[in-house]
Amino acid sequence: MMKLLVGDVVRTQSARFPNALAATLEGEELSYGELERRSNELVQALLSAGVKRGDRVVWQAEVSLEPIPLFFATAKMGATFVPINPRYTEEERIKIIAHADPVLVLGDANSGHESIANLLKRPLTGNGAVPVPEEDDIHVIFYTSGTTGEPKGCMLSQRTQRLRAGNKSAWPLGGELCMFPQFHMSGWTRVLEHWVEGNEVTFVRRPDAETLMETITKRKPRSTYCIPAVWQRIIDSDRSRYDLSSLRIADTGTSAVSVDLLHAIADLLPEATTAIYYGSTEGGSVCLAGPDEGDARATTVGRPPPGVLLKIDEAGELLVDSQCMFSGYFRNKDATDKAIVDNWYHTGDLAEQDEAGRYKIVGRASDLIRTGGEAVAPVEVEAVLKSCAGIAEIAIVGVPDPTWGEVVTAFVIPQNGAQVELDTLRAHCVGQLATHKHPRRLVIVDSMPKTGATGQIQRRLLLKQLTENA
Repeated sequence: MMKLLVGDVVRTQSARFPNALAATLEGEELSYGELERRSNELVQALLSAGVKRGDRVVWQAEVSLEPIPLFFATAKMGATFVPINPRYTEEERIKIIAHADPVLVLGDANSGHESIANLLKRPLTGNGAVPVPEEDDIHVIFYTSGTTGEPKGCMLSQRTQRLRAGNKSAWPLGGELCMFPQFHMSGWTRVLEHWVEGNEVTFVRRPDAETLMETITKRKPRSTYCIPAVWQRIIDSDRSRYDLSSLRIADTGTSAVSVDLLHAIADLLPEATTAIYYGSTEGGSVCLAGPDEGDARATTVGRPPPGVLLKIDEAGELLVDSQCMFSGYFRNKDATDKAIVDNWYHTGDLAEQDEAGRYKIVGRASDLIRTGGEAVAPVEVEAVLKSCAGIAEIAIVGVPDPTWGEVVTAFVIPQNGAQVELDTLRAHCVGQLATHKHPRRLVIVDSMPKTGATGQIQRRLLLKQLTENA
């Protein structure tokens, strides 16, 4: 019986559709047959470089077609692919790579790491025997911020990757446009769904409205998933020069979606359906609000898909049990044990369930900020900004926002006589924090609410004060 292995996806499609396009990017093309050949070459190169089954290979680069053969090569030999953000500061990069403990670090010309082209030029050594992977082998580690600000490597097994990708149609139904960067889980998991089906996946280097609309016009994908902020950019743009009529699926998620945005997408793409997804790197797709939910998609996250069980605990937190669960955090047993208790994954989100069985997210059980699909640990940002001139005290809070889900907001008590500006805070973060962690909003306060026993700042009370005074 065949095991659930990621490498078999490209093996199967290269046999079925060797000349069909697996991926495109700004005129570059990669067929399924070429992808199979390149991934097999890379397996031998990785073995010669000392990579063994279970070892980690880091990839740091802007979006390109280069890592796709590497993604499958690591799967074929039971190694682990670790894509990291190319926009990390030097300090962040060093910390993440040290934590990943890789045998090999690869990247593009701007990364400073060895290139895949150079790796392939190395002389081959050994007998060329390829290790046999197993379903439980960790295929990918995606790094995400923890509540402590320390890196957390979310491990996904080959079995989990394949189950998340599913088996949709027995024949290709049409291409997918991917707006996500390749260090993000959505830049691979949804993409893998389409490679299982034999579709063409079109990548973009920048998810601005003009690039996306031009790419849709040229490549004519059948489906795409854009976060609400990106859909709004498209809606607000001049679309007269573009043809978006190929789209039949226009999905969204990661942050709140308004009724107005749903109606605007429907007006923009009258032949397309829109589903709203709620999930995480750890839990995969947790809930889905399909087109049949109508305007209720703007107030709920719908229902769990098949294979997912949900419950709300006594504290109101949403818990998940799923066939597609992550395997834990790499070398972080404490974080894993806190996240998974009695086989239930604690999402950190507070939820309610309505009479129709739909779930609604009503808040965060932790302080972790979710902004534009990215996670930000407040303590990490606070640690950087405490040294900014003019600040006596600072607290970072996620403030609800209709476009981004939450925006990173700095509550500041200035030093006597000092004037603190948002631009000053953002400038201070440059070179120390990735841009999605920079504050987007500044609130000047006279005092900070704190716990009596420990003197810890109560971020929720700051948020409550802000909303009550709005």
